Amino acid sequence: MIFRNLIDPLYERYLRVQCRHVPNHIAIIQDGNRRYARLFGMDTADGHRAGADKTEEMLDWAHDLGVRHITLYTFSTENFSRDKNEVDHLFVLFREKFRSILTDERVKKYKIRVQMVGDRSRLPADLLEAIDAAESATRDHTGFCLNIALAYGGRNEIVLAAKEILSGVAKGTIDPAAIDAGTVARHLHGSRGIPPVDLIIRTGNDCRTSNFLPWLASGHESAVYFCAPYWPLFRKIDLLRAIRIYDQRVSSQP
Repeated sequence: MIFRNLIDPLYERYLRVQCRHVPNHIAIIQDGNRRYARLFGMDTADGHRAGADKTEEMLDWAHDLGVRHITLYTFSTENFSRDKNEVDHLFVLFREKFRSILTDERVKKYKIRVQMVGDRSRLPADLLEAIDAAESATRDHTGFCLNIALAYGGRNEIVLAAKEILSGVAKGTIDPAAIDAGTVARHLHGSRGIPPVDLIIRTGNDCRTSNFLPWLASGHESAVYFCAPYWPLFRKIDLLRAIRIYDQRVSSQP
């Protein structure tokens, strides 16, 4: 541990020199909270709280590096199939974190704008109330954008957008002949004021992007970085390694 404490800062500086291009928008699949809890003999709930603490630490790193947009895959539509007690605890944790945004000095200092992307109809009323309050309180912030993907699934996002467009056609507010990629983008949860994804990071040693932001990421041919650490064990070094992958992709383009 002493050796790591000496080496890690040096390695961070080495990696930072290599990251000449910093992505504007990073999307993160925070995987491994439950496996982290099992590894250390903790309750699943404690694993999720450790993951939430890591998220707050990561925001400091991202801000220091100049990243302007972060989207976190916090709870997918598939996650509703998990044990009810786990889901209930997660919703309590989410509510707590959204409420804390109202008094978080980091949010004020960095002027973080917080918004949710996902299917609001599937969330409980008390959580929606906390989300609305956080979004309202930070709506005018322009320093850094934090997007929380809750009850989110890429296919579901496209289905909901299609329904909105069809409703507009039926009402006469959308001309079917004028529907194009821009029309679809304007009706996607993930495209409302959110730029294309430059880099996807997935922790937990699982090499898949899990239906995350297909329009903004896959459609934009974003760089992807898979790494082994469970999310609570994610380090600034891992973030810099991911950005180095993005830098290499950008640097290799003609």
